[in-house]
Amino acid sequence: MEGSLRDDIFRYVLKKYKARPEYLWARFPDYAVFRHADNRKWFGIVMNISFDKLERGRSGMADIINIKLDDLLLRDMLIRQNGYYPGYHIARGNWVSVLLDGTVPPDEIKNLIDLSFAATASGKKRQEIRPPKCWLIPSNPKYYDIVHAFDDTDTIRWKQGAGIRKGDTVYLYVGSPVSAILYKCLVTETDIPYDFRSGGLTIKALMTIKLQKRYEPERFTFSRLGTEFGIFAVRGPRGVPNSLKEALG
Repeated sequence: MEGSLRDDIFRYVLKKYKARPEYLWARFPDYAVFRHADNRKWFGIVMNISFDKLERGRSGMADIINIKLDDLLLRDMLIRQNGYYPGYHIARGNWVSVLLDGTVPPDEIKNLIDLSFAATASGKKRQEIRPPKCWLIPSNPKYYDIVHAFDDTDTIRWKQGAGIRKGDTVYLYVGSPVSAILYKCLVTETDIPYDFRSGGLTIKALMTIKLQKRYEPERFTFSRLGTEFGIFAVRGPRGVPNSLKEALG
């Protein structure tokens, strides 16, 4: 195997994912597996195999890394390109074998390792590594004076909704009598311990949000959210449709 490319991949995986190669088979001492620390699933397998296992009639040996993809369309597109093959020796799942002979650029291989890591990660880990998300969250002026919350500061603490993480964007919808989106904020900290119970309100954790943008009360009203963006209720944290996200800017 190309020592420099193999070593480069090993260094990349160790630095980014803290995963070291595991050599599991005495018969195949050069086969190396990378796996998650929590669920122990494989996200990469480096192998050295006979080339005719990938292409009938082709001689020699092939150095490959097997990676898994969630995106079937991407998989089908890749295996039509030079350097990519249907996953060798893995009958189930969306695995792809990638040549490690320079046909596929190293940066492209590393990007595929990232995709494979995400595709095989546990639910908890997927939540940690997912891209930033936009949320629409309700606020009730009966409990907190959200209308004037950012008068003297650009950062406040707010009830943390399930699934929200640092780096996400939240749009604060203020309930009656305002009934409109007033603020765009960036989540800068999460999982701040908090224990509050009063009437029907329970808060177990807080997040810190920083003001990014203000909206006039008449712009994104409850009526407009329904007629233009299909949002007819804001009872808890929810995703923001792309059309609304573009309008909010």
